[in-house]
Amino acid sequence: MKILVVGGGGREHALVWKLAQSPLAEEIYCAPGNAGIADLAECVNIPAEDVDTLLEFARAEEIGLTVVGPEAPLAAGIVDKFTAAGLKIFGPSQAAALIEGSKALAKEIMEKYNIPTAAYASFTDRAAAEEYIRTQGAPIVVKADGLAAGKGVVVAMTEQEALDAVADMLSGNAFGSAGARVVIEEYLEGEEVSVLAFSDGKTVLPMVSAQDHKRVFDGDEGPNTGGMGAYSPAPVYTEELAEQTLHLVLQPAVDGMLAEGREYKGVLYAGLMVTPRGLKVLEFNARFGDPETQAVLMRLESDLVEIMLAVVDGRLDECTLKWSDDAAVCVVVASGGYPGKYEKGQPISGLDVEYPDTVVFHAGTKFVDQQVVANGGRVLGVTAHGATIAQAIEKAYAAVDGIHYEGCFSRRDIGYRALQREAK
Repeated sequence: MKILVVGGGGREHALVWKLAQSPLAEEIYCAPGNAGIADLAECVNIPAEDVDTLLEFARAEEIGLTVVGPEAPLAAGIVDKFTAAGLKIFGPSQAAALIEGSKALAKEIMEKYNIPTAAYASFTDRAAAEEYIRTQGAPIVVKADGLAAGKGVVVAMTEQEALDAVADMLSGNAFGSAGARVVIEEYLEGEEVSVLAFSDGKTVLPMVSAQDHKRVFDGDEGPNTGGMGAYSPAPVYTEELAEQTLHLVLQPAVDGMLAEGREYKGVLYAGLMVTPRGLKVLEFNARFGDPETQAVLMRLESDLVEIMLAVVDGRLDECTLKWSDDAAVCVVVASGGYPGKYEKGQPISGLDVEYPDTVVFHAGTKFVDQQVVANGGRVLGVTAHGATIAQAIEKAYAAVDGIHYEGCFSRRDIGYRALQREAK
């Protein structure tokens, strides 16, 4: 069958790479794609948010399955429009995707269906939000309610930092309409883990765990980013925690969404904190995470097309997931200045070298005069697998060190928590 992947980042490159391994994938298109994706799929110059043009293309090309990568087209109702047109599409409906599109809705669902999470309150009024912060004290967490490309969270270590974040968000300066409401949460101590799961609205199939590195600099310093690297599995995530996550978090979330008239089909991403008081949900996302997907899909041995079709058709209960025992590590190569202002257009060298057990997923690249150039903040996701996390880290950094463009940088400590646990 013909497959269309919507998006053009590192997550979408990983999806195209995995989908292309299926014997069911006759031809793959990606809209808009990037320079790396172009090696595996035909890139179509349609923005991911242009739902109507994507629908026209899918109809004209008789696309058998559309796979949505980013959150924006999901929030814009792409799944509803494709489904109404009789086309198979993998992802949640507009109503279901609001579990990511509104932090306040997600917290309400968690509260109503007894899903463990941090204490919180939501505000549209600045004075009320400031009063709440002064009452609660710091550290405290301030979140923009709407979509903010993974950057709408401020972990404020002082009251002033929290007050500044509220002022910035509610004024519309930081995230526009996404910050028109803020959610303020208690600060949780512990170790984060990301768990993605397939859902067909009833059955939930969790994937292997991963851990993302949000802060821009080594040692988790500096501002939050969309993610500077990830590894899988996360050693903190034991079999016991996996059982708890399925029965206390993922299944109740999917069942709760169904009860609310928001049937959830696609990938549900749970951002978890393993605290001394047990498991707590930090957030839900309505799609594959980036860069967790790069590490997780490298370990998937099942046919991704078959799984996605089972999700769309509501027969996920017929499927099992097979995983490699290997660990996988993704190291992001980013442009100088990211997550703030950065340059574009620098030629990238070293992409023609092959490294063992390693795939260089392109996140922000394009072709200019037949040369691959940087075209984003996060530019590459260098992903390797090995028998241990330490081996995967070594392979990934060997490839990172062979790649260069002006101003590029990467964190040098991806996977450090896993190494510390192994050392113990």
